[in-house]
Amino acid sequence: MVLAISAGGGAAALAALFAYLVSKRRDDVRQKFGRRQTDTVILFRNGVVIDHSPDAPHLFDRSGLHGASWQDIRTHLMPGFPKIPADPPDVETTWASPLLNDAHLHVVPSGRNLRVTLSCPCNGPALLFRAAVQEADHQLLRQICDNAPYPIWQTEDGTLTWTNETFEALKHDTGAVGEGACPFEHVMPIKRSDQTDRVSLTTRDGDVLWYEVISRPVGTSWLHYAISINNLVDAEMAQRKFVQTLTKTFAHLPIGLAVFDRDRRLVLFNPALVDLTHLPVDFLSAKPNLLSFFDHMRESRMMPEPKNYNTWREKIYDVVSAAREDRYAETWNLPSGLTYKITGRPHPDGAVAFLIEDISAEISLTRRFRSELEMTQSVLDRFDDAVAVFSRLGVLTFTNAAYRERWNCDPDSAFAEITIVDATKDWSSGCLPSPIWSEIREFVLTLRERACWDAELVTTEGEHLHCAVEPVSSGATMVRFSHVARAPTALKINEAAARD
Repeated sequence: MVLAISAGGGAAALAALFAYLVSKRRDDVRQKFGRRQTDTVILFRNGVVIDHSPDAPHLFDRSGLHGASWQDIRTHLMPGFPKIPADPPDVETTWASPLLNDAHLHVVPSGRNLRVTLSCPCNGPALLFRAAVQEADHQLLRQICDNAPYPIWQTEDGTLTWTNETFEALKHDTGAVGEGACPFEHVMPIKRSDQTDRVSLTTRDGDVLWYEVISRPVGTSWLHYAISINNLVDAEMAQRKFVQTLTKTFAHLPIGLAVFDRDRRLVLFNPALVDLTHLPVDFLSAKPNLLSFFDHMRESRMMPEPKNYNTWREKIYDVVSAAREDRYAETWNLPSGLTYKITGRPHPDGAVAFLIEDISAEISLTRRFRSELEMTQSVLDRFDDAVAVFSRLGVLTFTNAAYRERWNCDPDSAFAEITIVDATKDWSSGCLPSPIWSEIREFVLTLRERACWDAELVTTEGEHLHCAVEPVSSGATMVRFSHVARAPTALKINEAAARD
């Protein structure tokens, strides 16, 4: 007797029964390799069992079958005889078992009575021993399935045919009523291939449980495995809330934000990005990849047109690499006249964020300020007087052409800042001794309120100079040297304006 054990418990029960039948008739075998037929009989009346042969209870792991219904018997016989109908047949019928050659189930109705006969051949102790070994294997597999930490069940044409204990416990927790009730509501696969679904259940206490259900075809049936993913769903919810919080936070920022994940898909952007790039919201919401994002910006003329389009895509990858190392920053001068500052920043798990800032106003102000400085410089360079301006800290910040020529000084080419101390040393070396140098230094560095004053100097070459010291805005000081056509008879220091 050869028996194949399926995932259902009934197949193994059949094996146990067949082994029992063989052992029961073993003493009656006359020849060593003889062949006998053994039968197990179950009698029904009015739909319930009223009598059976002594060996029948072994098939159902119970002491007796009295009172059992057709459905009870059918459930245990289904693995060995899958064509058994849900209701008892009205005519005499015989089914062959695909699990055991020459095993048959014969049903004979007679009025209110129904006779069910299970017959199989007896082929000797070799097959008896094999059936016993298979039964031990089945018990081990059953223990493995029942002790699995996740629900496992089997279906045939959408009907529940077998479950493990974890499934039954979950069924009780969710309040699923009925022997064939299944707490998991998921669409059965159309094709005979593996399918994975995400399913949520609600317990009697109102708790929501999330499972990933893996369905695999086995023969004509399906095996289903449900793996708890509560922690994963909680993490996804936390991440979604975090992203929503970030989105609300960045919604009012004037700087455009675009965050790409490790797969280079856009996962987060703010309204400022839409305003600055003029990209459609539906395009951004579709999570485009990095290349598509910059392609659309190029097509919208919101980034400089690349000189060589073939190498432009390679440059994009260089941009990503630089951004991941926190060293990417560029200024884009757009055809529209706008100026954007693009900065790349690395994020955890390989993500990259790009910040797009409109600095057109800042650039315009800088250019205007630079233009005004250049104009002021040009005007002062026309003066014959030598002019120098020192900051509140005593650093030389401005000179005109006459100053640079008179004192042979070029601050722009100096490696270090020129201070009032350095300047007065140069002045004193080119003039006859005078007490005003220390007074000029003190005047430049003082923080109290100041007034204009002047003095007259004589250079080492005998030229007479008029020196005027005046406070200007922001605590700065202007020192001006003018040529005196007629030298006075004596050197005088005029501090009337300063010491009134």
